[in-house]
Amino acid sequence: MEALGIDIGGSGIKGAPVDVATGRLTRERLRVPTPKPAKPRAVAEVVVRIVRHFGWDGPVGVTFPGVVVDGVAGSAANVDKDWIGTNVRELFSAETGLPTTVLNDADAAGLAEVEAGAARGRPGVVMLLTFGTGIGSALLMDGRLVPNTELGHLEIRGKEAEKRASDHAREAHDLGWDEWADRVAEYLEHLEVLFSPALFVIGGGVSKKADRFLPRIRIRTPIVPAALQNEAGIVGAAMAASRKQQNRPA
Repeated sequence: MEALGIDIGGSGIKGAPVDVATGRLTRERLRVPTPKPAKPRAVAEVVVRIVRHFGWDGPVGVTFPGVVVDGVAGSAANVDKDWIGTNVRELFSAETGLPTTVLNDADAAGLAEVEAGAARGRPGVVMLLTFGTGIGSALLMDGRLVPNTELGHLEIRGKEAEKRASDHAREAHDLGWDEWADRVAEYLEHLEVLFSPALFVIGGGVSKKADRFLPRIRIRTPIVPAALQNEAGIVGAAMAASRKQQNRPA
């Protein structure tokens, strides 16, 4: 079965049809720059453009950079604050004329990695963390998603973790890989105490450079880079749409 996955980011909106059984994109993805400002109507127009580009007439899954509860945005990261309180699911469903599922972007990546990536077949608690402008998180138990965890906002040394350990913080403070790895390790150790995970999966754009920092992180829990990298959001969104159509829980 195929579903269309669309991943909304602060700089680009990407989409492609996905074989949800394998997690593979079945056509070359389309990327459109995120409108500035990224207000609901402008972003919805891009979503419609991607749907039409693929001539799509089936289930659509969309990631959103913020908390999503029952389709409604509770926060907004790197998009306009007008999103807060907007029923994103209803907006995209109305604009596309198609059944649409919406979920947090890190949650989508976590779902994809458990189903078809680095965490496939791993029982117990799996935590996916995306290191980028902030730190996104997905918490899964035996493959079942606990949505909207937002663990990048945990406090470390008096500051939100993402202010110290995100990839943006690494660049903004001109940190070397060793120093940044120490900050990431401190954050992961804090999560170990709270959740006792079986596996950490590191996603986000920095996962492409995993060889530069993962070997420097010495913690108890196994830690691996995301296998799907920048395609994880698209894949996870498509999988969520497929599950919704089949009335299966995420």
